[in-house]
Amino acid sequence: IAVRRETKSPLERRTPVTPDLVERLVHSSGVEVLVQPSARRVFGDKEYVRAGATMAENLADSKVILGVKEIPPDLFQPDTAYVFFSHVTKGQPYNMPMLAKMLELGCTLIDYEKICDEEGRRLIFFGRFAGLAGMIDTLWALGQRLRREGFPTPLAEIEQAYAYDSLHDAKMAIRKAGERIASEGLPKELTPLTIGIAGYGNVASGVREILAELPTREVEPGNLTSTFDDPSPHCFYQTTFKEEDLVEPTEEGRPFELQDYYDHPERYHTVFGPHLAHLSVLMNCNYWDERYPRLVTKQQLKALWSAETPPRLKVIGDLGCDIEGAIECTLKCTEPSDPVYVYDPLEGTIASGVDGSGPVVLAVDILPAELPREASEEFSSALSPYLPALAATNFDVPFSELALPPELLGAVIVHRGQLTPSYASLEEHLENS
Repeated sequence: IAVRRETKSPLERRTPVTPDLVERLVHSSGVEVLVQPSARRVFGDKEYVRAGATMAENLADSKVILGVKEIPPDLFQPDTAYVFFSHVTKGQPYNMPMLAKMLELGCTLIDYEKICDEEGRRLIFFGRFAGLAGMIDTLWALGQRLRREGFPTPLAEIEQAYAYDSLHDAKMAIRKAGERIASEGLPKELTPLTIGIAGYGNVASGVREILAELPTREVEPGNLTSTFDDPSPHCFYQTTFKEEDLVEPTEEGRPFELQDYYDHPERYHTVFGPHLAHLSVLMNCNYWDERYPRLVTKQQLKALWSAETPPRLKVIGDLGCDIEGAIECTLKCTEPSDPVYVYDPLEGTIASGVDGSGPVVLAVDILPAELPREASEEFSSALSPYLPALAATNFDVPFSELALPPELLGAVIVHRGQLTPSYASLEEHLENS
C-alpha cells in the first residue's frame, strides 16, 4: 500500500497512516508500505523510514493508495485503488470531474465516509476533531468580533486551533480565559451569552469537549428564553438542539417521528427560526443534504437584521460546511489562514474578516487539519484493523468477487471504472456536470 502526500491545501498536514501504524503493518503483517515524501506532513519522512516504510516519489508500483482529501484528476494512475474522502456521494458538482477521471482510468474508489458497521454507524472519521477545532476557532472569532464591537473579553486572547502545539495547549488557553470570565464576568450588554449546538453526534461531542473548559450552564431549548430573566455574567449558557427542536411535520396534527423524518424529510419544515433571536453563537454540527430543510435561511437572517433591535447573533460556526446548505449564508468554504467572513443579510454579500453588519461565518472545511497530530493518530488507529485485508485484496476481480471486509465493501463507490450498484445514481450527476 502507499500513502500519498496531501496537495489540496498548504495547511493540510494530516495523514491516514502514522509511523506507528507503518511499523505494525511492516513487522507484524508483512505489508510493504510506500510513503510519498512531504515537507508539510505532521510526521517527518525520517519517522516513516525508521518505522520500515520505503520513501517513494513515484507510487506507480502500488495497487492501493491512501490519502485524506480529494486528489487532483491529473494525479490518478490507471487501474489503481484509492482510499480517501472523495466528497462525491451527494453528487457535489465540484468533484464530478475528479470522479469522471477515475471512471475513465479504470480506478477503484473506497470512501472513508462510507465505512460503516451493520447499523450504518461510521467507523473511521475525523468528526470529533472537526468539533474540537471548530469550537476553538469559533471562540477565537467571537473574541475578535466582540473586541471590534468595543467589548474586550478574555476570549480575545484565544487563538485559532492551528496556532497551538497541541490540543492540550489549546484547552489550557481556553480554560484560562474561562477562569477569568468566571471571576471577572462578561460585559452586561453581552449577557446572557448563549451558545446553541445543532446536533449531538461526533462533531458535536468535540464542540462540547471544548466548552467543558469554560464556565457553562446547560439549558433545554424550550427554556432558552428564561436565561434572559436574570442572566449571570460569569458563565455561558449552552443548549443542544435535536431534530425535534429543529423541524416539525408539515401535516397539521401529525406527531414528530425521528425515523419518519430521516426517511421522508420532505414531510417536515424548519421551526428553528425563532431560536436565532436568542443565540449569541450557533454551532452547526449536523449532516445535511438537499432533501432536508435548512437550519438557517437567508430570509430568517434578513428578518433579524431588519428588526429595530440589533440581533444578538454574533458568530455561526458551520462545521457541516455545505455551500448554501443547512446554513444558507455559507456562500463559500474557507481556509484556516482566512477562516471567517461576515454575511450581510440585507445585501446578500460577504466580506472577509469580522467587521460588518451580519453574523460572522466560520466555514473552514479542513478543520481537523488544525490539530494534525492527534487527529491523525486517532484516525489511523481506527483504520488499522482494515489495512492488512486491504493490502491483500485482488482488485482485478469483478465487484461481486471482491474479498473485502463488509465494512469496506459497502464503501466501494467505483470499481474498475464502474459505479457500484449502491452508487449508480451518481451517473445522473456526472451527466449534468
